[in-house]
Amino acid sequence: MPDGSEPAVDWDSLTFSFTETDRMYLSKCKLGEEWTVGSMKDFEDLVISPAAGVLNYGQGLFEGMKAQRASDGSIVLFRPERNARRAQEGATRLGMPPVPEEIFLDAVIKTVRENSRWVPPMGKGALYIRPLLMGSGPILGVAPAPEYTFLVFASPVGPYFKGGITPTSLRVSERFHRAAPGGSGGVKAIGNYAPGMIPSKMAKKEGYSEIIYLDAVNHRYIEEVGAANFFCVKDGVISTPELTGTILPGVTRASIIELAEARGYEVREEKVDVEYAMGADECFCVGTAAVVSSIGKIQYGDRVTEYYNGDVGPVTRELYENLTAIQQKRSPDEFGWIVEVE
Repeated sequence: MPDGSEPAVDWDSLTFSFTETDRMYLSKCKLGEEWTVGSMKDFEDLVISPAAGVLNYGQGLFEGMKAQRASDGSIVLFRPERNARRAQEGATRLGMPPVPEEIFLDAVIKTVRENSRWVPPMGKGALYIRPLLMGSGPILGVAPAPEYTFLVFASPVGPYFKGGITPTSLRVSERFHRAAPGGSGGVKAIGNYAPGMIPSKMAKKEGYSEIIYLDAVNHRYIEEVGAANFFCVKDGVISTPELTGTILPGVTRASIIELAEARGYEVREEKVDVEYAMGADECFCVGTAAVVSSIGKIQYGDRVTEYYNGDVGPVTRELYENLTAIQQKRSPDEFGWIVEVE
């Protein structure tokens, strides 16, 4: 058990990487049965069958959430019920028993409370929460596993992109696609992420922060930025790719849409042609990890578009400041998004 002392972490040097913390949540459920409340235990390795469904057939999904230190010293979560519901939808798609919302939220809150000493000071980062649901029982045929494990662990993290809101450079991929219609692109399935590692690595080797994926049918409509949702602004109108089953329905994406509309902006969920984006006034991407990250430059083929002379655009900055002010309780939570943990 942790002794409650301050962990030996240099909060100013945090990166988006794994640091082992104190405690984790664990629950198991057999196929056809109901989930029950799990238990907290010291962080440790798992014992799992080599024939586990998750290892052989990728039957698993995860969520990404953050616990942050607010301006009043409290620890808060941001819209955790949205993650719980998205995980339920994903579990159904992947043939796994959905974890009830109340059990999911209880697990997340307990994990945060028992790792609270790892929550960075406000503005220094966050405690990243990783709920994980997987087919842990042994199965040889291609079928749902006989048993499932739901666990939650946590790690303190810094910004996903090194510069934070500082504009990033992206390259449009004309070779790789993230998902196709009818597939599992709209689910946070574990198998969706490994195929993106090489394209991302190639982009970074060329000096870009991440890759932009186009749709797999027409090869012209923007879908996602690596593992983040894409937005662009033109003539004061905000556009973001519509949800068609190939794009992850991000919690931050939904929040930015609601926030922008509340601030008087017109927001269009539509097919965003890459040519339209190349002619936009500003672009940005959003996600739990990335929060709101400004895009300073996009390369598409031989062409390069630089937005706002490489600086952060005014709409991007406004939405970033408004969202983070709510998340850190520096401004009123007019939407009821914040859940206080302690």
